[in-house]
This record gives sequence, C-alpha cells and structure tokens, in this order.
Amino acid sequence: MSPRSIASAVLCLLMLFGAGGSAHALSGSLPSFTELIEKNSPAVVNISTVPRSSPTVLGGESSVPARPDDSELGDFLKKFLERHRGEESEPPVPGEDEGENSLGSGFVISPDGYILTNHHVVKNAAEIIVRFSNRQEYKASLIGSDPRTDVALLKIEAQNLPALKLGSSERLKVGEWVLAIGSPFGFEHSATVGIVSAKGRALPSEQYVPFIQTDVAINPGNSGGPLFNLDGEVVGINSQIYSRTGGFMGLSFAIPIDVAMDVAEQLKTTGKVSRGWLGVYIQEVTGELAESFGLDRPRGALVAQVIGDSPAEKGGIQVGDVILSFDGHSISHSSDLPPMVGRYRVGADAEVEILRGGKRLKKKIVIESLPEEGQIEARRRGVEQNRVARLDIIVAPLPKEVAEALNITSGVLVERVAPGSPAAEAGMREGDVIISINNRKVDDVAALRALVPELPAGHSMPLLVRRVGGPVFLPLKLPAD
Repeated sequence: MSPRSIASAVLCLLMLFGAGGSAHALSGSLPSFTELIEKNSPAVVNISTVPRSSPTVLGGESSVPARPDDSELGDFLKKFLERHRGEESEPPVPGEDEGENSLGSGFVISPDGYILTNHHVVKNAAEIIVRFSNRQEYKASLIGSDPRTDVALLKIEAQNLPALKLGSSERLKVGEWVLAIGSPFGFEHSATVGIVSAKGRALPSEQYVPFIQTDVAINPGNSGGPLFNLDGEVVGINSQIYSRTGGFMGLSFAIPIDVAMDVAEQLKTTGKVSRGWLGVYIQEVTGELAESFGLDRPRGALVAQVIGDSPAEKGGIQVGDVILSFDGHSISHSSDLPPMVGRYRVGADAEVEILRGGKRLKKKIVIESLPEEGQIEARRRGVEQNRVARLDIIVAPLPKEVAEALNITSGVLVERVAPGSPAAEAGMREGDVIISINNRKVDDVAALRALVPELPAGHSMPLLVRRVGGPVFLPLKLPAD
C-alpha cells in the first residue's frame, strides 16, 4: 500500500472514531424522543366534527402564498397596497377538503377537561367528538373560539385527565428540536420531529400571531395538535403549512403557546377575546425607504393608512410616519407591531415613538378595543369613493413616500385593478402611478376624474404609468358605450 493510501485510510479512521471513539458517536448525540412521546401521547386527542350545514371537512391546512423579497422597491409598492398586511386585516382561512367530518387534533390543558385546538377545526360544528389514545370518546362543548388567532377552547365532562405541561414560546430558540403529535390524514397519534426554523413569522392576512416556523412534518389532521420542546413542554399549536400541493413541503407554522393561552383564558372567562386597536395599516420599511427616511438600517413600521376616528388619528399619527417603538418595545419589522397592540390593555395609554420628517416624536395614544371587521370596513369606505368606474380601478392621491421612492412629483396611485377591466387588459398593475392618458397629463385624482369621461372608445390610446424600473407606456382601449 502506498504512503498516500495509508494516509487516506488513517484520515478516514480519524473521521469515524476520533470525535467520540465510536462510529456511533454522531448518532449517539441525537436526542431520543421515546420517553417524551410515551409520557405525553395520552393527553393528545383526535377531534372530529359534524358540520352544521354541509358535509365539508374543515381540518385541512392553508396554503400560505410565498412572500416577495422585502429588500426590493417593488415590494414596498406592493405592500403599500396589500390591505391584508395592515393591522386590521382578516386572518387566513385554512383550506378545506371534501369529506363527511372535520378531522383535527387537540390536547388537554387541565385535568378537569379543558382542551385546546384550532378554530378552523371546529368552526360551524354541530357536534364535536374528542377521542383519546385509549379509545375513550367524549362529546365536547365549545367554550369559545377566536378566528383571528385560530384558537378554540373546548370542554369535556371528565375529571383527572392527563394534562400537558405548558412551556414558554418566548424562551424558544431557533434551532431547537421540536416534536408534534397529531392525526395527519386520520392516522392517530403520529409523531413527527424537526427544528424551529424561525420565530415571529407574519403570514399573509394574519397579523395578530407571531408564528413559530418549523420543518416538522405537518399535514391535514395535525391542526390543533401540540408542538413540544425537548423538555416535553408545549410551546405551540400546529396551525398551518406552506404548500403548493396540499401536503407537507417543509414549512409548518405553529401558534405560540403564550398567545394561545392568553386567548384561552379570555375565552374561558368571558367567552370572547378583547384586543387592542391602534387603527393603522402598515408596511415594511425597505432598505431604500430607510435611506430616504434617514434611518441607519431598515426598521420600524411605515404607516400607509390611518383609519378615521381611530386611536391613531386621535393621537396624531399620520400617513408616512415610521413607528419605531410601541410602549418602549422597539419595532424591528412591521409584523412586530400588531401583536404588541393586540395584547395591550384596552383603555390604557401607550407611548408610541415615531419618525416624521427626520425628527423623532413621542405620542401618547389611548388604545381602544378592536372593532368588528364590518365596523372597520365601514370606516374605510371612503376609499371606494376613489373608484374610477370606466377604467374599473380604485385610485388614491400620490403619497409623499411613493413619490420620493419613484422620484416623481405628480400622478395618481393605482390601488386596485379589477380583473378583466380595460385597465387590466392594458397591463395596468396595482402600485402603478398614472402619469398621463392619451397624451394628457394626470396630476391628481381630480384631473383623472375630469379626463376619463372624455376619453374615446373603440381604439387604443397611450397610457403612461410609472412603476419600479422606469416609465412604461400601455395600450388602453375602452369598450364602446
């Protein structure tokens, strides 16, 4: 054997045995989950329901659309228009599968029969059946349910039940091992394992939950089941997945147990959840915006809209303000703000630090109770007054920050474009700024309203818009009246 071959063989042996003296050293360092599963499985339950009005399974997980890169200027314009990224938007609705009964998971949090699960597992249920690993079944009553956090609290008539130990999602760290127990596709008490991929994730349409992201295999039927740390403590409730197929693709999201228990206590005490309300729609501060605002780095929450007669309006918050901190807590990402506000005591003063015109200001704002979604929408109906019917678009005055970002001084911001509309057929997008139509300049909304009725129909005319990357001419053709 040549000296080179001998050296290679020695190196291989050192790699195999050097670290721990055994070829099993690496595998021996991995945790064992056997005891954790054996100890906690008896408190994890399978939940099935009978819907009130239709034979629709409600237990599937939602497919969360991919989020664009926050660092691009285009993302700034998109997020400026994404109302669901704001503070008061509606939460995502998990996907639904065909079947006779809803199928999900849950877990016992107290020996006297209180059980946590997801709202979407038990919504519209005429009957809720809870089944334990020993095949005992109980009919459960719904104490309360909160769609905004996707948390529901159930109660069964039983005593001395095995209950899980609750941990702290706040102390959970990225990279920790976590384990889920649930009933994916009806396979009861299945255990899957992975690590914490990220914390504080904000999902589209959801802003009150700073989700825990994991790579634990979660599938339809896992909804409502517990997520454990290595100490056997529940740190989250498995709720949603990112999927383009309906099945697991490596991205799972859990509701932090600290958030879930706060909701559960309110449901148990009052039957409903009260959360704080500021009354703003916000977006991320990109690198380009941070520079334009004079910030040393991207941070804070940029106010895109202030709702009329809201705490923010009463407290002097304006569109274009950057909220840097709330009640002394720094805002790193815009998604940090809504959970802070939601958990703040209604009726209490909150100190909000903002950046306006390069100056830092502090505002005292009395936090109010979050209104019903319909009431919030009623306050926002003024936006519909800016609908341009002939183009079938909704526009808004050009915000200062958009004008600065695009380096323009006039125009009209396009907030919404109806599918199939003349504007959509021309290639107009949400976030475009209309500069001119048919070679006539559009300085503001009033000018656009005056111009549109005079536009000819039946043939194409030039429509100039400004978007990320530069100006673009589009061929606008209005149908004959």
